[in-house]
Amino acid sequence: MGFLAAALVSLAALAGASPVQHGSLKRQVSQLRDKYDFVVVGGGTSGLTVADRLSAAFPAKTVLVIEYGDVHFAPGVFDPPTDWITPAPDSAPAWSLTSLPNPDMGNKTAFVQAGQVVGGSSAVNGQFFDRPDRFDCDAWTEAGGPEFAQGDITWSWSGMFPYFKKSVTFTEPTADIVRQYNYTWDMSAYGGSTPIHSTYGPFQWADQTVLGKAWMEMSIKPVKECAGGDKEGICWVPTSQHPVTGERSHAGLGHYADVQPRANYDLLVQHQVVRVVYPKGTNTSPPLVETRSLADDHLFNVTVQGEVIISAGALHTPTVLQRSGIGPASFLASAGIPVVLDLPGVGSNLQDHAGPPVTWNYTQPYEFFPLPSEMTSNATFKSDAIAAFNATPAGGPYTLAGGNSAIYVSLPHMTPNYTTIVSKIRQMATSNSAASYLPPDLQSESSIIAGYHAQLLALANLLSNRAAPSLETPWATSEFPAGTAAWSFLLHPLSRGTVRLNLTDPLAPPVLDYRAGSNPVDFDMHLAQVRYLRRLLETPTMQQHGATETGPGADVAGDDEALVEYVKQQIVLSFMHPCCTAAMLPRNRGGVVGVDLKVHGAKGLRVVDISVLPLVPGAHLSATAYAVGEKAADIIIREWKGR
Repeated sequence: MGFLAAALVSLAALAGASPVQHGSLKRQVSQLRDKYDFVVVGGGTSGLTVADRLSAAFPAKTVLVIEYGDVHFAPGVFDPPTDWITPAPDSAPAWSLTSLPNPDMGNKTAFVQAGQVVGGSSAVNGQFFDRPDRFDCDAWTEAGGPEFAQGDITWSWSGMFPYFKKSVTFTEPTADIVRQYNYTWDMSAYGGSTPIHSTYGPFQWADQTVLGKAWMEMSIKPVKECAGGDKEGICWVPTSQHPVTGERSHAGLGHYADVQPRANYDLLVQHQVVRVVYPKGTNTSPPLVETRSLADDHLFNVTVQGEVIISAGALHTPTVLQRSGIGPASFLASAGIPVVLDLPGVGSNLQDHAGPPVTWNYTQPYEFFPLPSEMTSNATFKSDAIAAFNATPAGGPYTLAGGNSAIYVSLPHMTPNYTTIVSKIRQMATSNSAASYLPPDLQSESSIIAGYHAQLLALANLLSNRAAPSLETPWATSEFPAGTAAWSFLLHPLSRGTVRLNLTDPLAPPVLDYRAGSNPVDFDMHLAQVRYLRRLLETPTMQQHGATETGPGADVAGDDEALVEYVKQQIVLSFMHPCCTAAMLPRNRGGVVGVDLKVHGAKGLRVVDISVLPLVPGAHLSATAYAVGEKAADIIIREWKGR
């Protein structure tokens, strides 16, 4: 018996029954009911959305959320008393994971965080609340093939847009703020009444317009509303914050605290779901939920009458499944875990946004006020900023979070060589050479290969579309150290990584292997994006301010090999958007769940979080995680009402 199997057996021996007490927040097994209709594994963005909707739709059915973390105040990414750079000292707890060394990127490692708190990553993220464009969502359906495109449940843009609208309440800025900053929006992209809030903050740094003007001089056009399905251009992006208080809006508030008391909705904190257990096989429904107390390691089973919904996120959903014996058979065998269900896609297909910067210095001094440096050099300014944030309504720099403007540019608008790049992608998919770029243990898995080919063909169509962005560059100021850099977010990487159980400690955070750059065409796109962003420094506005390039520089940018080395040295391997590790694809394409989010071959078990996306969207993930939760809840409610 392997170490992992022995550890799980020894934990299971501790399982026992407990008496029930009622209430909402639970901290120990003695407070739980004898059984629940629905159990949600993970109290994060999607999980709390589902729990809220199910408990409201079925007052007679009980819902339990099991969360590793606890209830915690979640300040914004830039709240008093911090400056523009320093993180909030009382930030909510987060998982901090470092990947294995990445050989194709000079052995650099990716650093990624995820919320370890009620509210999940919505309680710790950068509050940048953009949505994918319509072509991202359509590509998910295309990757799934005909059976995913023609059923009653579709995840195309038309199938997702209503849930983006439902998932958030957008509050329009005041007329004075609109005149001051030229904000634009279209309320037809919104319309929800959910207590998850977004708005445009009543503040910008004084030099925000510098890059804004320069982007327009590069022929990038402003888009009136980037949340309605079309976002190629310059975008205003809402911030996930309350429109009056300016404080962070997150799932722990909007889908838990704000909807209590609700007699059928329980939240168990400081507990880890070890695995789901099928005593009589996966054709029975539903499984038990084996759970561990973080306080004393006591292990117990939660009995479920309806179904189990795993919402532990892209980094932890795979490990719950793998500990359950659901995953790649070869990996489970190496871990000493009996194979319950061979699904090679569990923990595969890891994607994230990554990219290097283009950097410069200014030779002409700025004459703008205020700039971020005032937060550290001007005590009066900072004191006034704190007072403005604490006013009603909140105002001043602390309402800006990390910024709310970005450009999104398609590959055809960046380089005339896009046809060559797209042809390479199509050729590797149709010639079967793409399998060599997959993780070694998956290169002979026919379903994974078929799914990767389908993804590549969908991405080839996406990348050849002039209206579909492949580059993001967010900005808020150009002042050092927050500025003087234009970051190149590669929105649609071709490389695929893995999330695997830690074999030396099965209950510890997982082992991440990002494998960025393992598909060499990613470097073609990195080079195209860096060369495009260098054109920023040639614009009249940037020349007026004496912008002088410091990286990569003309000599490096003019040589493919040198620029590849620059990318390897300067790249950030994770912009904190991991996804896609329990992909919604047919089983014969390496999928883990179907369009109804049920795990293939496992009754009474679904996955509802950002891991189900087959392709990482060209957006930060928070708004999408809410929409996935809303759509999943609707699917589940309709199914159970039909029964």
